[in-house]
Amino acid sequence: MWKARFQTTQGNFVVQVVRPWAPLGADRFYNLVKGGFYDGCRFFRALPGFVVQWGINPDPAVSKAWGDKTKIQDDPVKASNVRGTVSFATDGPNTRTVQVYINLGANSRLDVRGFSAFGRVTEGMDVVEKLYAGYGEGAPRGKGPDQDRIEKEGEAYLAREFPKLDRTIRARVVR
Repeated sequence: MWKARFQTTQGNFVVQVVRPWAPLGADRFYNLVKGGFYDGCRFFRALPGFVVQWGINPDPAVSKAWGDKTKIQDDPVKASNVRGTVSFATDGPNTRTVQVYINLGANSRLDVRGFSAFGRVTEGMDVVEKLYAGYGEGAPRGKGPDQDRIEKEGEAYLAREFPKLDRTIRARVVR
């Protein structure tokens, strides 16, 4: 087990990674955190009682480099999506890349859809709860940030159209 500390615009939170739950996801998350991928990422999807999601790099060139060609296979679900657990977002089977989310509620319905938790927030869940949630769901369902536009336009799009979104300042592996 190892931990990742996220310094955000609202304060810090810590994710304890439990590799046996989802080894492929845990290893990918380690490499992303270790490489500084999450530094500067906005929490673009915050739905109270459901999830907080982030992981699109503010630099479109970096997002493009981590696109479809870096998909990882699914891990079997060994830990349920309960409050405080962390999982990779997907776009269907075997499509995990870089986006992750923290469960804000009991979301066990996601288990049967293949969302395998790889860790849990052990410090700072109050910080996670404070992340800006005023924009709601993104396009095409709502008026919040459009993920395709974030990938293509990066921070410029978010700063211009969704300036209240919180962000990570830096994420680091801690022992």
